[in-house]
Amino acid sequence: MRSTFSRHVSATILILVMALLLLGGAFRILVGQYLEHNTHDQLRTDALALAELVAAYDAAGDLEHENLRTNLTLTSLVSGADTVVLDARGNVILCSDADLQCRHLSLAINQEFVDQVFADGSYLDSGSIPELYEQSRYFVAVPIRRHLTGSHIGVVVVSMPMDSTTKLMEGVADIQVTVSLLVILVAVVVLSISTRSECRPLREMAQAARDFGHGNLKARVRTGGHNSEEVDELAVAFNNMAESLEKSEYQRQEFVANVSHELKTPMTTIGGYIDGMLDGTIPPERHRYYMQIVSDETKRLSRLVRSMLDISRLQDQAGIPEEKKTRFDMEECIGEVLITFEQKILGKHLDVQVDLPEHPVYTRADKDAVTQVVYNLIDNAVKFCTEGGELGLKLAEGGGKIYVTVSNEGAVIPPEELPLVFDRFHKIDKARNRSQEGWGLGLYIVKTLVCSHGENISVASRDGKTEFTFTMPLVN
Repeated sequence: MRSTFSRHVSATILILVMALLLLGGAFRILVGQYLEHNTHDQLRTDALALAELVAAYDAAGDLEHENLRTNLTLTSLVSGADTVVLDARGNVILCSDADLQCRHLSLAINQEFVDQVFADGSYLDSGSIPELYEQSRYFVAVPIRRHLTGSHIGVVVVSMPMDSTTKLMEGVADIQVTVSLLVILVAVVVLSISTRSECRPLREMAQAARDFGHGNLKARVRTGGHNSEEVDELAVAFNNMAESLEKSEYQRQEFVANVSHELKTPMTTIGGYIDGMLDGTIPPERHRYYMQIVSDETKRLSRLVRSMLDISRLQDQAGIPEEKKTRFDMEECIGEVLITFEQKILGKHLDVQVDLPEHPVYTRADKDAVTQVVYNLIDNAVKFCTEGGELGLKLAEGGGKIYVTVSNEGAVIPPEELPLVFDRFHKIDKARNRSQEGWGLGLYIVKTLVCSHGENISVASRDGKTEFTFTMPLVN
């Protein structure tokens, strides 16, 4: 399996090589075309000037004059081009070579070439001229016309070796190769440093994931520094996920520990009393008393199991389905629940203060879930209300919401425990938790049910009074 580094380097080198080859090829073609075009323009200019010069000497009848040969030679030295003058039949009659015995004077070009120059007015090309030169050359041929009659005297052929252009192109190629190698080298070095820097947090994430697999839930990835924005976002997301997993694992362990602890006491009580009755430690006349205790403990275990099943069901739901929601009167729901606590309220001589509107207040929700919320809150309030204290129920409307408040007089919840009252298995301060019947699941179920409707619940506890307030949608 290839690493990220090798993939990036390979891809970058491939792209750079292709780009440099394309740019280099295009540059060489452009330079070659420019040099060829520029050379032909220069040769054409020289050829036209020399043709005029030869025509002038011909008009003076001095075509064989030494000054003409000298001018041809000087022009060749200045421009670096060779010049030969052909007559109308293609025979070389003059040459820019200063040597009077120049080999070109005995040569001739085929008549077709001369006729083509006469017909086209000029001719330019690159390559070899077998009759005159062996090496490849750039050459331009123009006709020589008499000034008076316009008839053709011959042809001027100006040529230049292609060696100079070839050497220049070879130099360009050498520079291109050198620059390309330097660019690739610099790119590889920079990419190596950059890629290794970007891969570092990825390796840390992989190591953190392995640590998680081995039970180290404290593993985290460093953020900030020289990380890119995307990699840093990934590192932050990974750390958030790690914190969430750590919290989930902590809650799972706490849940198992709490359930084990809560099950241990009633199971031990039940087992002890049953064993005592079986082995005779408890006399027969006391069996009914202890059997009642066993029955109460069994019912408590049943309630715990039912609460845990409710929690599991609620956690599996992303929210209350619309088909389970109905329109009902919240006042009627509160009244029905309050009646079920009549005996407990009378037993503690509680003063119930009800503040409800005189008209129906309708909401749309899961009535069973809302009933359980109200039941748990009233049960909690009755349980912790002082003997002869005040129990309050209030329903208010506002902003398209219904606000239901359940309050009781009694010991307040310490401020540091207020954020924890809705946690699973959380039991309030011992001074407040005089009853041992609670499992610490009632308020957790309440919050889960309220939140599953997309609503909120809050708690306030001060000045000897505790209030729980939750919302539901108003559909009047």
